[in-house]
Parts: sequence; C-alpha cells; structure tokens
Amino acid sequence: MNDVSDEIAHNLRIIQARMQAACRRCGRDPHQVKLLAVSKTQPAAVVQAAVAAGQLFFGENRVLEARDKQDALPALGATMQWHLIGPLQRNKARMAAGLFQMIHSVDSLALAEALASHHDGASSLPVLMQVNIGREAQKRGVMAEEATALARSMALLPGIALCGLMAIPPQTATAEAARPYFQALAALARQIDAQAIAGITMRELSMGMSHDFEVAIEEGATWVRVGSALFGERLAAPGDLPSTNKGDNHV
Repeated sequence: MNDVSDEIAHNLRIIQARMQAACRRCGRDPHQVKLLAVSKTQPAAVVQAAVAAGQLFFGENRVLEARDKQDALPALGATMQWHLIGPLQRNKARMAAGLFQMIHSVDSLALAEALASHHDGASSLPVLMQVNIGREAQKRGVMAEEATALARSMALLPGIALCGLMAIPPQTATAEAARPYFQALAALARQIDAQAIAGITMRELSMGMSHDFEVAIEEGATWVRVGSALFGERLAAPGDLPSTNKGDNHV
C-alpha cells in the first residue's frame, strides 16, 4: 500500500500545481477552485491514502458504494466530505440526503422534492442542478432552456439549497474543444443569477475532469472532478453497470 500511497500523493501534488497554474493564467484565486477526487470504484483503503495525502473532498457515483466506504472509514468522517456526482433515483433520496454533503446531479423537480422531504439536517442540503449542456440523448440533465424554471421551483423547497450548476460535456478529442461547453454552462449560471431568485445562488460550477479540468478552471469552475489523473485506472466494482452519464470515463 505504501507504493499506492506514494503514487497518490505524487499525483495530488501535480494536479494541485496544474490547478494553481490554471488559476494564475486567468487571474483567479486558487482558493476559489476545489478538487473533487472521483473515488467511485476505488476501495476504501485508496480513499484513506488520499486523505492522508491531504485530499478532503470525494465524489461517488452510487449511494450504496458510498455508504459502504463511509462505514469502512468512520474515523475520517469529521475531516472529509462526500459528494454525489452520479445519477440518483428517488427511492434512494432519503439515504443520499443523509450520506452526502452535496448532491451534484439534481436533474428534475421530482428528485429535488424527494431530497427536500428527506433532509432533516439543521441546515439545508447544498445541491447542484445537472444541465445537459451538449444536448445528448444518452445523458441526464435538464436542457438549458428549462433550467431557470426548474431553479424557480427548487427555490421554494425547504431543506435543500440550490447553489450552482453541474455538467458533463460531450467527449472531445482535446481539452480545448471542451471550452465552448464550459463557457455555455458559466453563461447559463450568470443568466439564472441575474434573475435574483430568492433562496438560490449560482456560486458553484462543477465542471471539468482529468483531461480538461484546466480549461474548465479558466472558464469559471469551482469544482473539478478528477479521478484517473489522481488514482490511475479505476478498479471495476463487482456487478458494475454502465453509467447513464456517458462521457464520465475521463474523470
């Protein structure tokens, strides 16, 4: 495990340096951008090694897998955050509301209502609206023209706090080719923010993965979701099924 721990620590330093360089290029404060380590299909021991290296934010695709990792790492609970970045079924909303510090993948009013009804924390659960920024039939997410109306409806729900947008752009041959999608998501966030809808903010943009996170930072990302660049190739989980969020294979 020492070799794995050393590799993760090394990769983390490289990613952090790349993030800081991207911030310098566009005149942003590096503290405005957070690294979400995509730990889906990685064992709990690997997550523990990443925490030891200084990583505190982790993104999971599946509720049950995240629950099992949290159960395996109870001593780390006070020092780290778990975020859900994968699709969420309404029948798992109660469990998700209790496990995650942020949900990045809210894509319907029905799901938002389910989360709101099950969250019983002292403060509202932060959530992001997933936008199908590339208008791809195989991907989840609301279309851009529907986002403002959904934001208005979510603003009325107690228990959750809409604080930004998330998107998984189409796969592109180069990082630069993804820039228009990041620009479009940032522009949509500004449009919604300009409506001054009470109870919501657009301060968070979850966009950018291992192959294009630097471009995403240049276009305003506040969360970048990085898996393979940190952990290497993902380990296949038993019974793993293809994700409905196609294009997340480059996290």
